[in-house]
Amino acid sequence: MVRVTTIKNPRMGQAFVDYMAARRITVGMMRDEESDDFVLFLKESEHYDLVMQELEQFLANPNADKYHAASWEVADTRVNPFQYRSPSFIAMIKAKAGPITLAVMLLCVVIFVLQQIGQGRAIFLALHFPADASQQWQLWRWLSHAVLHFSALHIVFNLLWWWQLGGDIEQRLGQGKLLQLFVLSAALSGAGQYWVEGANFGGLSGVVYALVGYIWMMGYKAPALGLMMPKQVIGFMLVWLVLGFMQPFMAIANTAHLVGLLSGVGLGLLDASKAKYQG
Repeated sequence: MVRVTTIKNPRMGQAFVDYMAARRITVGMMRDEESDDFVLFLKESEHYDLVMQELEQFLANPNADKYHAASWEVADTRVNPFQYRSPSFIAMIKAKAGPITLAVMLLCVVIFVLQQIGQGRAIFLALHFPADASQQWQLWRWLSHAVLHFSALHIVFNLLWWWQLGGDIEQRLGQGKLLQLFVLSAALSGAGQYWVEGANFGGLSGVVYALVGYIWMMGYKAPALGLMMPKQVIGFMLVWLVLGFMQPFMAIANTAHLVGLLSGVGLGLLDASKAKYQG
């Protein structure tokens, strides 16, 4: 038995198993009891090189039509089909997110709760972006504005995207890379928003847009690393960004969104070029 790869999502793994079965190559999948991940393995080692080539293509675009077609083709012929257990809500959150992703989510939630029980003004005054020269060296302010949220919709929208995108980055590239993205994009997006409109803003959306830009570039330039985002989602986020600049009624930190996106794109291009050079 030859280990091929480890994967978090069993349904994604099953799609690859089905595709290889349609090509008359048996790839198995089993749960790793220690990590609770799922291991794909080969019974016939002579197919290893071909399977690894196919795996690289699959990870670059797992939603391609050919993989869906293969699942339908072999659905009735599976032997011992893989059984899925319905995980708890907490297990679902933890399965997608690493320590940095979870820590930022928890911090945002705790701060939001404190804001709702009468501490809103005190918290804002303590955490907003530096507003004058006396606050420039209060270095936490360059980051802490990102964990401030001002409505339930605001925090839910941002945390869902942070969990989805930040979790992907942390699982694929590690805690250090996600932390680097958070620090860089929070500081730059905050500085951009302050320069245009002052310090009266907050929220994780500048960082979220940095994650969008980063994954966009990594998926385009270095797909072998397994970070990808559907074109429809990228399009939605870009349209939302443009609409924010066009509407005059809602208080949206549009400059923070734009600067966050550009910082993520820049870091993504840099990391993708390093990955190609090292590869």
